[in-house]
Amino acid sequence: MKKNFGPFYVAPMTLWIMAFVIAPISIIIVYSFMTKHFRGGAVTPYTLDAYRNLFNPVFFRVTLNTLWVAVVSTILMVALAVPAAYFMARSRYKNFFLMLVIIPFWTNIMIRIFAWREILGSRGVLNNLLITLGLIEQPIQFLFNTNAVILITVYAYLPFAILPLYSTIEKFDFSLLEAARDLGASKFTATRRILFPNIRAGITTAVLFTFIPAFGSYAIPNLIGGNNSFMLGNLIAHELNTARNYPLASSMSVVLTLLTMIGVLIFLRVNRSSVEAVREESGKRVSDPTLKAVQTTNTPGAQ
Repeated sequence: MKKNFGPFYVAPMTLWIMAFVIAPISIIIVYSFMTKHFRGGAVTPYTLDAYRNLFNPVFFRVTLNTLWVAVVSTILMVALAVPAAYFMARSRYKNFFLMLVIIPFWTNIMIRIFAWREILGSRGVLNNLLITLGLIEQPIQFLFNTNAVILITVYAYLPFAILPLYSTIEKFDFSLLEAARDLGASKFTATRRILFPNIRAGITTAVLFTFIPAFGSYAIPNLIGGNNSFMLGNLIAHELNTARNYPLASSMSVVLTLLTMIGVLIFLRVNRSSVEAVREESGKRVSDPTLKAVQTTNTPGAQ
């Protein structure tokens, strides 16, 4: 009788998840129900005060701003990543372009953020160029607003959208697009009806890989957005480092985690429903009597 070694194979991963995922989240949840000590930190008794304190205009405003930045950034990243990945997959120099996408990972994110501050600052490269060309007389405030946060977020996480889309599009059979064009479909129709349904998995991965880090971003809004573009990550850091209100910061972290999970589950559900609808439509077409008759007529030996 063969022994089942499956539990031994998954044991390291299970221990890793328990130690570095389940345990930290459990500690945060426990802290969120504790009481703030007058010197900072968290002590017993367990209460719901931290969650009650979340019902204030500041928290709702910061949450809405975080959702706005994350959603807009994700849409822009996917919209830019699809044509970029398509071009890379069809290019003869795909390995070279793939290296260009990976190169930013060789540089620390903080260095790249400060580089953008030098570009967009009041005395930065962009303002100096516009003044030199005579297009403006006074420097434009490009930094310390929500638009700057979205721009740098798109720049920072765009490779996370390009790479999974490139991996999916590279495996796509492009002869299907040529066949659709031969049958009279336009480029837009062929792309919408053939390409997008076949790369849906890559689009789903790109959305998840960009939305989650954008929603929990801290460094970019802290260095680029300033006080006018606070996000949940900045608010949590403020409660931890300045106010030392561990229960309130923990409750914000729990809400942030729940919102992320809900957003991901809703997206996966909508995506799954779309895939099932496409499959049902394909099944209806295959079961169409006229189509069956044509297939029977064209089958060798059917005469």
